[in-house]
Amino acid sequence: MRILVTGGAGYVGSHAIRSLARHGHRVTVYDNLSTGHRFLADGFEMMVADLDDAPQLSRALSDIELVMHFAGSAYVGESVQNPRKYFHNNVQNGLALANAALDAGVRYFVFSSSCAVYGTPEKVPIIEGTRCQPVNPYGETKLFFERILDAYSRTYDLRAVALRYFNAAGADESGEIGELHYPETHLIPLALEAAAGLRPPLEVFGNDYPTFDGTCIRDYIHVTDLAEAHALAAEFLQSQTGDAFTALNLGTGGGHSVRQVVAMVEKVSGHSVPRRITERRPGDPPSLVADPARARQLLRWSANRSLEEIVASAWKWLHSGKRQRVSAGAASVGEAPN
Repeated sequence: MRILVTGGAGYVGSHAIRSLARHGHRVTVYDNLSTGHRFLADGFEMMVADLDDAPQLSRALSDIELVMHFAGSAYVGESVQNPRKYFHNNVQNGLALANAALDAGVRYFVFSSSCAVYGTPEKVPIIEGTRCQPVNPYGETKLFFERILDAYSRTYDLRAVALRYFNAAGADESGEIGELHYPETHLIPLALEAAAGLRPPLEVFGNDYPTFDGTCIRDYIHVTDLAEAHALAAEFLQSQTGDAFTALNLGTGGGHSVRQVVAMVEKVSGHSVPRRITERRPGDPPSLVADPARARQLLRWSANRSLEEIVASAWKWLHSGKRQRVSAGAASVGEAPN
């Protein structure tokens, strides 16, 4: 298929375009590079433009069969401080993309959604039928756009899948691409950087949760497994005859606590992780773990890589030449956290 990937120069998007190419699809990346990095999409056709640039978007959608939408803002804390930005980037720009796709005759749409749509669930593992009650604007915007796709699929000739990620982590096994956020907020890269002496001690937000060791439990999924699910979702949309809109959880079905992740980082890196316990963050659920049974059934997909493989690939990426050059450049202009 001919696929337009918005945000394809970002973390998950850059892994997804490689998976799509391995499956034989023709990929065009559409990214404004505000948070993405051009080198993460090396070797792929790219248009550098905003989603609210109607002429450029219309040109990009010419001859496209499927849109895969990663572009958007994705910091929970920032969404609380600046909800206007999040509703603009994630809803208004998403709606512009959906409308332009319809106008261009696009029939298939894959959306990068989030487990943030669930809020604080009453029970885990979480199934797709769990009531969606987001607790922050980021989750609200993801759910809002899912509802747009659901409504459009009921009325127009559009089939759509929303893939609700749990905790994406790790890097491509080649060491050529990986996670590169400024600021970085994810546990595994923060712990690895602390172990490498690249940042101050890791902050552990609370150790008094009602979990087996007092720290939060999350479902960590290797980004390569996640990318493969997107390629399979594209093929599912072509072949499926069921509901026009489908929401699917992407996770492993198992969780690891913050303490377990830190212990794995220490095992893989061979260094201790300096850390300090701080206050809980408001709205952090004690446990978020996916029930991925529906994705296994419909996509014939499962997450195959272990936590150790996730951490090992991220450690390799941290020490890669590309990662270090880009980080040094960002630090020189004051972008990297310290």
